[in-house]
Amino acid sequence: MTQTNSRRRGPTRHGLSARTLRELERATGRLASASVAAMEERLPWFGRMPADQRASVLLITQAGAAGFVDWLRDSKEALTLTTEAFRGAPQELSRWISLRQTVSLVRLAIEVFEEHLPEFAADEAERAALVEGILRYGREVAFAAANSYAAAAETRGAWDARLEALVVDGIVRGDAEEAVLSRATALGWDPAAAATVLVGNPPSDDPPKVVFEVRSRAARVGRPVLLSVQGSRLVVVVAGPTDAEGGHQKVLNGMAVAFGEGAVVAGPTVPSLAEAHLSAAEALSGLRAVVGWPAAPRPVRATDLLPERALAGDAEAERLLVEEVARPLEEAGPALLETVQTYLDTGGVLETCARTLFVHPNTVRYRLRKAAELTGRQAADPRDALVLRIALIVGRLARARGLW
Repeated sequence: MTQTNSRRRGPTRHGLSARTLRELERATGRLASASVAAMEERLPWFGRMPADQRASVLLITQAGAAGFVDWLRDSKEALTLTTEAFRGAPQELSRWISLRQTVSLVRLAIEVFEEHLPEFAADEAERAALVEGILRYGREVAFAAANSYAAAAETRGAWDARLEALVVDGIVRGDAEEAVLSRATALGWDPAAAATVLVGNPPSDDPPKVVFEVRSRAARVGRPVLLSVQGSRLVVVVAGPTDAEGGHQKVLNGMAVAFGEGAVVAGPTVPSLAEAHLSAAEALSGLRAVVGWPAAPRPVRATDLLPERALAGDAEAERLLVEEVARPLEEAGPALLETVQTYLDTGGVLETCARTLFVHPNTVRYRLRKAAELTGRQAADPRDALVLRIALIVGRLARARGLW
């Protein structure tokens, strides 16, 4: 009686009888279990997953099998619900397995279904319809999984961008180290890696374009970076050494290309991300003062802008000039300090300086070499001469104020 009624209803739009669909519906659990068993047998990584995760895969596979029957009935509402269900399922799976692994699971489940479906067909026509149906349905599931992973990736990307902006903002403002380090670690940054902060103008008003440009340059130099666009200012934190002596200057040169027109200032390289706020403070100070040196290289180190920073009122620059230049010269003795000051006052003319000091020119040469060893500044170089002159002035002012 049931068989007669089923045949009277006629086949569905997929050419399947109601009886075939009912039998297929009753077998969905068995087909799902067979699929999971095949996964455990053929995919080594699947067998290593925890039991609860494998159970979740079984539930999702059962839902997929039931959705396949609804899809075969050609109900538009069932098709919509099935598609939405599969779009949501990979969101849970994405925490455990990659998109490539998910595609492997879907492919294997489709293969198992394709092997078992012919036994439910009443004739050759239904067999062909079932095989065609599972292939089309598998394609829909694969597309739904890909869309789900893409949406999850976009969500993670947007969250990572916000988290990255918080890290860079924390570095610039000198926030508590623990908060910055924990967020940076969540982004995959090695907190123990050396860090250098670069600041300048963004190359575009479009933030995604800026991010793409910076990431591209970072990939070329092979360094991880953190970046944030803060209004009209672009801040980039570069991991690893950047000293010229170690041949790493090309890293800064490469990253400078990612900035827009104008000066690019690099703070000092600090041992770890915990000290990155010191690099940021000096880089920002240099960016404010670099206008005083029109011929500054690009990028320019903040330590090369000490005279301009000191004139702009940067107390840290004044301290560095005293500690690195003025104090070593004074502690070396009055003769050395007097020689440097006289050489600068005579316009860098060696013979005039020697006559003024009543010494031989070779004595002046010797003392200038000694001063260069102590300070790293060559008095004969115009730029270094400016640094020496400003450092001596700052040193005298600091001593007058009782700061030294």
